Amino acid sequence: MSDRPHSSPQLIQIGKGPAGHLDPTLPRQPRPDWLKIRLATPERYHEVRRLVDRLNLNTVCAEARCPNIYECWGEQGTATFMILGEICTRRCGFCAVTTGRPNPGVDAEEPDHVAEAVATMGLRHAVITSVDRDDLPDGGARHWANVIEAIHRRNPETAVEVLTPDFRGVPDALDIVLGARPEIFSHNVETVERMYRKARPGSRYQRTLDLLREASERRDRGEYQGRVKTGIMLGIGETREEIRQVLHDIRGAGVEVMTLGQYLQPTTKHLPVDRWVHPDEFAEHREYALSLGFAHCESGPLVRSSYHAHEHVPAGDSVSAPPPVVPTPAAESPRP
Repeated sequence: MSDRPHSSPQLIQIGKGPAGHLDPTLPRQPRPDWLKIRLATPERYHEVRRLVDRLNLNTVCAEARCPNIYECWGEQGTATFMILGEICTRRCGFCAVTTGRPNPGVDAEEPDHVAEAVATMGLRHAVITSVDRDDLPDGGARHWANVIEAIHRRNPETAVEVLTPDFRGVPDALDIVLGARPEIFSHNVETVERMYRKARPGSRYQRTLDLLREASERRDRGEYQGRVKTGIMLGIGETREEIRQVLHDIRGAGVEVMTLGQYLQPTTKHLPVDRWVHPDEFAEHREYALSLGFAHCESGPLVRSSYHAHEHVPAGDSVSAPPPVVPTPAAESPRP
């Protein structure tokens, strides 16, 4: 039985409005209907929460204040595990994860704990992400491999999807992670190139593309048997032309699976929402991405990298060579 009372479903609004709306002298703009979700916390939600607490695990669902936590934990019984602690060494303008100096080293028991959670939840598709650990010589790559291997060892039928940091270009980091044979390798581009200095000051647009390209090239050479995936957020301040350009850049790097979602401001200390992107525009971006040759594109206001990940790339799905890359047109606006 649950140690918490069940909650009746209720309609709640997700995210904060643009920064100007924090000024009480300005009229408040109603948040769009498409950013309202039905909130319910059934027993399954509490089961997942108790399991995560018992095994001392972190999840990006909670740390990043994901709007889909009630659906994923409550209806699907799934979670995206966040390894390597809960303190990130970078300060991204969009992310709610705590920034600071992590405790030295890594939790040696974490790989087995994650594997146990995957087994207990009966997951056929497990998604793992992490904070950035620039304090570690390998950026945490070896720990990543240990987690992947522990899941496969205890759950041989489970597909493992990894959403890694860029490891700040550490040599051999990608070798170590791909050597553990995750079924899906993912690293998020997050936003357009012009917004990197503001949104991802510790990262580099080209370094992100290079990591994705290197993973794709290893797949094409047969050295890696999985798929390559990435995602971006909309509504930070990018233009439509820049969105198309980044889709071309990503596809040019050989990425097969793409996600696009609405940026939601975690707190008033984070980047403000520049605009609410209408579902129709998300649908247009999806069609455009598919026209470039992406094998799959999930695009919508509440889409996140791991949302319905088991549907994006089903476990056991065969990996075929991606379609040819469509030539990149000249950008309609200057690129920095």
